Amino acid sequence: MGLEDRIGDGSAVLGVIGLGYVGLPLAVEMAESGSRVIGVDVDLGRVEQLNGGTSYIADVPDERLRPLVEAELIHATGDFSELAAADVVCICVPSPLDDMKEPDTSYIESAARSIVPHMHEGMLVTLESTTYPGTTEEVLLPILEDSGLSIGEDFFLAFSPERVDPGNERFQTKNTPKVVGGVTTDCTRVAAAMYGRFIDEMVPVSSTR
Repeated sequence: MGLEDRIGDGSAVLGVIGLGYVGLPLAVEMAESGSRVIGVDVDLGRVEQLNGGTSYIADVPDERLRPLVEAELIHATGDFSELAAADVVCICVPSPLDDMKEPDTSYIESAARSIVPHMHEGMLVTLESTTYPGTTEEVLLPILEDSGLSIGEDFFLAFSPERVDPGNERFQTKNTPKVVGGVTTDCTRVAAAMYGRFIDEMVPVSSTR
C-alpha cells in the first residue's frame, strides 16, 4: 500500500518536529483526524508534560489534548529514532532572525540531519518554519538527499508555511487555508493529500517558492 493510500485510510503515522505554538496545534489536529502522531522536541520538560496530558500552549487546552494522549494517538519523545516509524515528518522548528536580520536556518538544518538516519522509501517531509523562498530546495533538500533516496521517487518534500495567529479565536490551524508547494508535482499532490485530512481548505501552488 502506497503512502497516499495510507494517508487516505488514516493508517499513516505522522511525525512533528518542534512542539511549540505551531507544532503542537498541528499534532492535535492530526490526532483528532484519527492519525497516530509522534511528536519530537529537544525540550524534555515539554515531552514529559505532554505525555502527562498537560498543554503549555494556550490554543490547546488540556481538555483537548488529554483524551488524545490517553488514546495513544499522540506520543511525545526526545528520541529522533522514533521517526523511523513515521510515514510523514513535518518540521515546525523556530527560524529566528540572526544579527543581520536574516532567517537563522540552523534549527531547520539540525532537524533535517536528525531525520536522515531514519528516512525510508515513501516518506514525506514538509517544512513549516517561516523562512525565505528557496530554503526547501537550497538548504533542506541537499541534507535529505544524504539518505541516498531520490526526491520525487523515493521520498517527497514540500513547503507549507505555518500561518498560525496565536490566540485568534476565529482562525486556527484547521480552518486557516493551507498553502502547499512541492519540489515536484508528485510531492505537491502527496503533501496536499496529507494536510487535507485535517485542514479544511488546501491551496496547492506551483513550487516551494
